[in-house]
This record gives sequence, structure tokens and C-alpha cells, in this order.
Amino acid sequence: MALPYKISTLLYCFNEQDEVLLLERAQEPNLGQWSPCGGKLDTASGESPYACACREAFEEIGVVIKPRDLHLTGIVSEYGYQNQAHWLMFLFEVKRKLKRLPPPIREGRFAFFQRKALRKLALPQTDRERIWPWFWRHRGGFFAAHCRSQPNGPNEWVLEESNPM
Repeated sequence: MALPYKISTLLYCFNEQDEVLLLERAQEPNLGQWSPCGGKLDTASGESPYACACREAFEEIGVVIKPRDLHLTGIVSEYGYQNQAHWLMFLFEVKRKLKRLPPPIREGRFAFFQRKALRKLALPQTDRERIWPWFWRHRGGFFAAHCRSQPNGPNEWVLEESNPM
């Protein structure tokens, strides 16, 4: 059986203290884990990744942004994530600093964290393994990576492009 291919954006938002905003997910995927906010592209309408990121910023954290307020830090493709789907994820850093913590939404609650605090959080395995380390290394630059998810073993990663700042 072929798995569906899902396309999404992730928003890496920071406050004035350079703490990252994360969402503790109240539903699958990644129930109970902390991850950046974001969502799936409306592929039926032909929505672009930048338009999706702007829409999701408004829907999830109540911030109106334009494509110029985004920096595409990375593209990550995941083969067979949790044996449910293939994913293509666009990782955007939101250039504008957040002034306040967004209120909880249907998908979970938000909190700001210092970079070092992420080590102690419940994070999705792929985020902990490679996505966060590569995000920090390439913040202000760009990377592209592919992950072949393994249900019973270590994931197989390939860094396909790397342009750190």
C-alpha cells in the first residue's frame, strides 16, 4: 500500500530574549510532544509554502506576517514517518520577534524555551536526532535533508545541502 505524501510548514518563532516558541501537541501526530507550530499546505488550492506559513502564523499564534517576514532555513523530507505518511516540510524562521505568549489552541498549548532547555523536553525523535541540531547550525543559512524513517531501528539521514551562516 502506498503512503500519502503530506506537505507542511514549520514556524520557528522567537521572542526578544531569543527563546523559541513551541507547541505541546494535544493531538496526533506527536501527541504530548513539543514542536514548532505550523501546518499542512492547502494543496487543493495550490497554496505555496510561504502562503501556508503566513496563514498558519495567523491561525495558530495570531500574528499577521508576509512572506518577507520569513527566512527559509531548511527543507526536510521524511520517508514513511511512523509508517503513516511521507512528509515534505518547509522550516521557516519568523524574522519578527514575538511580544507575547500566544493563548492555547485546539492543537495544544504554547511555551517559550531557551535553546538549552530543549534537551530535557519531549520532542519528536526526528527533531531531536537531526532537525534541531541542523536548524541551529544553519540558522540564517539553509539546509536540505532527507530521512528514511525506520520503525524498529535508527533513522537513516542524508544532509543533501548545507549552507550555514
